[in-house]
Amino acid sequence: MRTHEVHFYSEGARVAGLWRTSDHPAGRCRAIVQGPGWLGLKDAQLYVRYHEALTAAGFGVLVFDYRGFGESEGEPTVSPARQLQDLRNAVTYLETRPDVDADAIGVFGSGGTGGGNAVLLAAADPRVRAAVSQLPVADGAQWLRRMRSEAEWVAFLSALEEDRRLRVATGQGRLVDPREEIVLPTPERRATRVKADVDGRVPAKIPLAAADELLDYRPLAAAAGLRTPLLIIAVEHDTATPTDQAIALYEAARGPRELILQRHTSHYASYEANGAAIAARIVDWFDRHLTSGPLVVRSHSGAE
Repeated sequence: MRTHEVHFYSEGARVAGLWRTSDHPAGRCRAIVQGPGWLGLKDAQLYVRYHEALTAAGFGVLVFDYRGFGESEGEPTVSPARQLQDLRNAVTYLETRPDVDADAIGVFGSGGTGGGNAVLLAAADPRVRAAVSQLPVADGAQWLRRMRSEAEWVAFLSALEEDRRLRVATGQGRLVDPREEIVLPTPERRATRVKADVDGRVPAKIPLAAADELLDYRPLAAAAGLRTPLLIIAVEHDTATPTDQAIALYEAARGPRELILQRHTSHYASYEANGAAIAARIVDWFDRHLTSGPLVVRSHSGAE
């Protein structure tokens, strides 16, 4: 796999990316765009297995740091609306590349908002012809609520209200640790080393105001009626990104869709336990649904 550092601009800010292709690229390639998952970075080792499988099959992969993360410009925060802008601008960047088939662009997203953002992009941008969403969040409010006890939830909502008042009074709200004060880590997350290569390089503090956007985060609403081919990858009894949210996305979509439910593993362990098998499924999905040419064919069996 070849990796080249690239950049493009998103709403005036310079965004850093990695463009990955096969060792022997030939002509224009079908391309996959990926924005990292929750607090992820473009060069995470976690993604390499999938990129190697995709590039070996002839796809190009563009993975980039969202604005405010890694080597990209911008103030550090977690803003799904801003991340969706970055993803759409990344698609436009791919269209400018002479080595990309602009009629065959897909999206891959993994882990929490990474998986959810793939659904949002597929729903918002018709240039995206196929999507893969791995371990996604479908409803941000439910996600934040379910990781807290009743008392913790009430205190959290109170803190958000206090911060809103602070912002209108002073122009600036509180900065908090996104891994301890917005999305609470599960015991598995505290123990795992899966993201050790990026954990020390992501923002340690972001505005608490980011939680307001997460409360409004609704990939499930975007999936309702979605016709873009969608592959959902989930883990049974997932405590980090609840399994029922992935299933809800699958059931809401109306185009070609598949659900892969991994058993006898857990959220973070699944990356290694089933990595090769899932990578092969991702390649197969894009190979079937990212087709190029002058004809666009749609079919329906008559069953929902």
